[in-house]
Amino acid sequence: MRLRSWAAAFGAATVMTGVAGAPPAAAAQGVAAAQGATVAHGNAVQGDSAAHHKVAAKVKTQVANGKTASFWVMLRGGDGLAAARAAKGKAKATAVYRDVRAGANRDQAALRTLLGKRKAKFQAYWIADTMRVTGDAGTLAAVAARPEVKAVLPDDPIRLPAVQAGAAQAEVQSVEWNIDRIGAPRVWSERGDTGAGIVVANVDTGVQFDHPALAANYRGRNADGSVSHDYNWYDPSHTCADNLPCDNAGHGTHTMGTMAGADGIGVAPGAKWIAAKGCETNSCSIGALLAAGQWIVAPTDRAGANPRPDLAPDVVNNSWGGGSGFDPWYSEVVNNWVGAGIFPAFSNGNNGPICGSSSTPGSYTATYASGVFDVNNTIASFSSRGSGQDGTVKPDIAAPGVDVRSSIPGGYGVYSGTSMASPHTAATVALIWAAAPALRHDIAATREILDETAIDTDDTSCGGTAADNNVWGQGKLDAYAAVTLAVSPAGSLSGTVTGAGFPVSGATVTIAGPASKSLTTTADGGYRYARLLAGNYHVRITAFGYDTFEGDVSITGGGSARLDAALTTSASALINGLLTSGGSPIPGASVALTGTPVSVTSDSGGHYRLAVPLGSYELVARPAGGCAAPTTRPLTVTGDQTLDLDLPLLSDHYGYTCAAATEGYSEGSQQLQITGDDSSIAVTLPFSFPLYGVAHTQAWVGSNGLIAFDNASTSFSNTTLPLNTEPNNALYPFWDDLYIDAAAGVYTAATADTFVVEWRNVMFFGDSAQRVSVSAILHTDGTVTYRYRGLIGERATGTSATIGLENAGGTDGFAYAYLTNAVADGSGVTMHPPANRIAATFNVTATTVWGQNVYVVGSIPELGQWDPVRAVPLSAATYPVWSASLSLPPNTPVEFKYLIKNTDGSWTWEPTPNRTTVTPPTGQYITHDTFGS
Repeated sequence: MRLRSWAAAFGAATVMTGVAGAPPAAAAQGVAAAQGATVAHGNAVQGDSAAHHKVAAKVKTQVANGKTASFWVMLRGGDGLAAARAAKGKAKATAVYRDVRAGANRDQAALRTLLGKRKAKFQAYWIADTMRVTGDAGTLAAVAARPEVKAVLPDDPIRLPAVQAGAAQAEVQSVEWNIDRIGAPRVWSERGDTGAGIVVANVDTGVQFDHPALAANYRGRNADGSVSHDYNWYDPSHTCADNLPCDNAGHGTHTMGTMAGADGIGVAPGAKWIAAKGCETNSCSIGALLAAGQWIVAPTDRAGANPRPDLAPDVVNNSWGGGSGFDPWYSEVVNNWVGAGIFPAFSNGNNGPICGSSSTPGSYTATYASGVFDVNNTIASFSSRGSGQDGTVKPDIAAPGVDVRSSIPGGYGVYSGTSMASPHTAATVALIWAAAPALRHDIAATREILDETAIDTDDTSCGGTAADNNVWGQGKLDAYAAVTLAVSPAGSLSGTVTGAGFPVSGATVTIAGPASKSLTTTADGGYRYARLLAGNYHVRITAFGYDTFEGDVSITGGGSARLDAALTTSASALINGLLTSGGSPIPGASVALTGTPVSVTSDSGGHYRLAVPLGSYELVARPAGGCAAPTTRPLTVTGDQTLDLDLPLLSDHYGYTCAAATEGYSEGSQQLQITGDDSSIAVTLPFSFPLYGVAHTQAWVGSNGLIAFDNASTSFSNTTLPLNTEPNNALYPFWDDLYIDAAAGVYTAATADTFVVEWRNVMFFGDSAQRVSVSAILHTDGTVTYRYRGLIGERATGTSATIGLENAGGTDGFAYAYLTNAVADGSGVTMHPPANRIAATFNVTATTVWGQNVYVVGSIPELGQWDPVRAVPLSAATYPVWSASLSLPPNTPVEFKYLIKNTDGSWTWEPTPNRTTVTPPTGQYITHDTFGS
């Protein structure tokens, strides 16, 4: 899959959640991956190769043919936070403003001089050491040639989806369900803590400053009722009339209400608030986000002048985020906030439920990102999952975010999204700092408190542990427990877990006492509870392969307790066996014990061997590719034993199967004239090649690792198989977003009974460091082998590729692999057409409405054995005639019917008796039916 331009949006599943976009501070590797910096799209910038590679392809195109464009220049910069780290309290923001700004001025001096001489327009930002420049190709080339310039990126706006309303939930004793759920009312009533003395901010679409729920605690409201917006409101794009606070999208007023709103909608209704309008409307400019980021450290008057870092807020909420994954463009901003002692709360994104969907900047290690759960304490399907930067667990915590009622301009609204979750976390920090002033601006200690008091919620479906995972993070936010820990005597507990004298990583350390929590040991066997309520605790340590350890420890206020554990190895046995399918061994398959860390890979002969502690398990054998189905068997281990497994052979409706290839890699000898990106060329086959019973003498070889038989295909966005969108009727040896540069090529070779297509040393679009060589060998009988070698990089293993074949209508296909690590250097797979079969084509005339689809189902396995879920889909390519081709056994009685799948998922069967036939001994079977007659 490819990112051709910077893309970002509010993380809205049922409501907009944030913004992020054209990152002016992306790392060089991020630029290459997202922009294809090594690929010459459009006119190239003149100059040395290094300068050329700094520039995103889109920027080159924008300044081609004498045009001018605005673009972001990212400088290499440095860390100017030494003084801030040593400073205390408000002095931290002053140190950041002074030192980081001075460093940026030094870094940018030469470039400013250059741009001044060229009379090019530019805007400089110190918060991220970046500049927005407007110029032509000459200016671009001069800028890129500067050694202090790291990357040049396009100035793309960020689009926000429309807000959608949720459903109102019942209040709990005059407060909204979400406020009650995290225990905020108990903090107010039992601790007398509403966040007074703390200043919260948001970077959002603005805030209605005179909203009844927000007017009283706007920092700009004076004692006499008048207002002063200087240092309390900032609109860098001057979107609001007369530069007065406004919210023309409604989003920012809602998030601020959840933080500091009155009348039961806000977590910290005693906190003061200020706001920066980082989003102009449903589009957010990068300049506005950066300017807002600067203002958070050093608020200015409404004109953007006379900065006052002493008036910086304590907490800033950011209910916005970009696309899934890690993109460092805003990282310097966040790092500078942290250096200034400003807590950076972010939404984790609404890109779930897929794993790895955490959004930028929530995926940064330095941010504290929130996932979202609903009134039933269920994680929202749209809540983004981790992991985050460098494999860290994301989100950090989960908070209420579905059906949240809060303020909107002119009234109140109910919204859903991680936008709604993050303000709960941000405002909880305000409660913590109001209750324990010594913690104010101590980001690390505050994170520890939030982590330690979160309610553990087990879901390891995206990785992590029961106590800290990529679905819930540390667990559900508990504001009452967090404030209680912050103001109570507390100490720490640490230790090392070993077994047979070696560190045991991944051991679960569970404590029970004044607090109940679990964590897992690190690679060196260490563990640490940074902050625990004083008292006596029972500690239980478990690790696979070891007997359970139990002990007791006392935690004192300000004390540091230690408990080491030497585990005893459990008795074990040896399990070995052979994996086969269809009589052939299965190499490279994983064999694992469910719920344990035990996993091995079968060798080249299909053998596996593993050591297992005595006990009962489920053993799962899972092939690397899709030739055989995964198999699960119960396993009781009382001693050494042999367990051979024959995995069911998979096939598509037509009857294609596959197996590990036995023939070797074949090189092509004739180079095709395919270069660059998304290209295709026609070739004549030396024989008639059958695919799904249809013979072909011509094919189109595409640069993206596919061979099509209908027409040329240059699609770079690969899909699963089968799918009735183009391309269809094709072989997919390695369908991915590939690029044929000068070091690569596509070659063919032919004999009387084979035709070879080889993609040699091809790179992935935008990433010349990852490469793969693929050989597709077509045989006269329809058998095809895919072989792989020269794999460089993770993507070369197939993690973003489609491998298989598909029929003409996209109604049948064999997917050996899709976005799966299924390819190894020297590996291969052979696709076999069915033997002793006859080709069948079902044609039926059926009139349908939009959204309905027609299927055929029948009495034999190839037709689903009367199970609609396994029925064969028919193609509407020749509507109103629906068709599908598959293979059937010869000389076989068959009963069948056509049926229609309706838009609501229900089925309409033909009302007539079952159709009957006996398939012919040879040749073809073709129907020309009419639905219902």
